[in-house]
Amino acid sequence: MNAFKGTGVALVTPFHDDQSIDFGSLKKLIDHVVSGGVDYLVVLGTTGEATTLTSSEKKQVLKACLDYNAGRVPVMLGIGGNNTYSVVNEIKNTDFYGVAAILSVSPYYNKPSQEGIVAHYTAIADASPVPIVLYNVPGRTMSNMTASTTLKLSHHPNIVAMKEASGNLEQCMQIAAAMPKDFLLLSGDDMLTKALMGVGGSGVISVLANAFPEKFKTMTHGSDQDSLAVTFSLLELNSLMYWEGNPVGIKNLLFHLGIIKSDQVRLPMLRASLDLNNRIKVASQN
Repeated sequence: MNAFKGTGVALVTPFHDDQSIDFGSLKKLIDHVVSGGVDYLVVLGTTGEATTLTSSEKKQVLKACLDYNAGRVPVMLGIGGNNTYSVVNEIKNTDFYGVAAILSVSPYYNKPSQEGIVAHYTAIADASPVPIVLYNVPGRTMSNMTASTTLKLSHHPNIVAMKEASGNLEQCMQIAAAMPKDFLLLSGDDMLTKALMGVGGSGVISVLANAFPEKFKTMTHGSDQDSLAVTFSLLELNSLMYWEGNPVGIKNLLFHLGIIKSDQVRLPMLRASLDLNNRIKVASQN
């Protein structure tokens, strides 16, 4: 699983102003992050607005990402949901040629018990032809995966990593202290990457790396001094990324940097407000 150490970038899905997929901007973005030194791509996750794409669009985006990447770095695919049987069925009907792993979010809305979360992931891992990366993000799911639950799942032969976005460093330390040697703990919070790596984490699946792949290469592969300096330099911008929801902020930033042609998102998200747009524009120039 060395392929998933370092920086993974949670790719946005660029749209034209009419909300159709902008494949030209997607290609430019992939070239930007790969040439900038990211270690792998994460396609069709939350940042990619996967929940607003049709099944046909998801297949088109995955194919385009695989084509544009051309085998340069590994590709991780987001497949998750709160209906276990639907997730398993999607896995069974997905062509995994070129896909190295699945990132699957903990079930949202249902608020299952910890035993239910274990059963959910076990069913997914048993059905998947590629390894599974767990994803704990209580701020979205309203249900935390405890360290005990993660450690129990870490022993499944097809579950290889955890993307931890609880913001709870003590919980992360509990996982790191007892996880198998071949299990990876990945940060789901850009600004906690250095801290998490300090207690046994192996890297990050990042939002801001869409814009600054070189900085995240330094953050995850550089010296302690350089890594901290990069982290501190991004504090102001990072806070703006989530003011109006993800990926509103990062798409606006990518637009200002000239990497994508439009900061369009799909409902129920709205494009950055004038105030946020101006703040990101100023911060991006600092």
